Amino acid sequence: MNRTINNFHSIPLPSLFKELHSSNHGLSQKEALRRLKKYGLNEIKEIGKIRWYQILLRQFLNIMMGVLAVAMVVSFWVGETLDAGAILVIIIINAVIGFIQEYKAEKAVEALKKMSAPFGLVIRDGKRVRIPAQNLVPGDILVLEEGEQIPADGRLLELAQMQTIEASLTGES
Repeated sequence: MNRTINNFHSIPLPSLFKELHSSNHGLSQKEALRRLKKYGLNEIKEIGKIRWYQILLRQFLNIMMGVLAVAMVVSFWVGETLDAGAILVIIIINAVIGFIQEYKAEKAVEALKKMSAPFGLVIRDGKRVRIPAQNLVPGDILVLEEGEQIPADGRLLELAQMQTIEASLTGES
C-alpha cells in the first residue's frame, strides 16, 4: 500500500481488499497501530489559526490587484482621476468579496472539525471495537449504526435501507 488509491469507489471489492491489505474481518490491532504510525491521525490538520486581518491583507497580495493598483496610479498620474477612482472602487469591492468568501470558508472548516464524530465502530481482530475516530486508518472496516455520524471517508461494503442527512455540509435546512 505504497501508492495513493484513486477511484477507490469503482475498484472491485476483492481488488480493493488486496490493495489495502485488509479483509471483511478488519485489521489486526497490531497492523492498525503500524498504519497509525505511518499515516498519522484521522483528523483535519490545523496549519495555524489565520486572523481576519491576514485574510484581508491576502486579498491585496495577488497579481491582478497589483495590475489594478498600477493602472490606478497611472490613471491618477495622467490626470484621469475619475478612472483612478473607478479602479480604486473595483479594488475595494474585489477585496471585500474575496475577504467574505475566504472568511466564510475558514469558519466552515472550523465547524466541520467540531462536527466530526468522536468515535467509530470498527472491526479489529474480527471483533467490533469502538475507538476514537482519530485512530481510524486506511483499511479499517467501519460499522455504521442508526443515528451515527460518519467519522471518516470510506466506501460502503454492504447496506440495508441507508439514508443520510447532508444538511450540515450543504447548508440546507
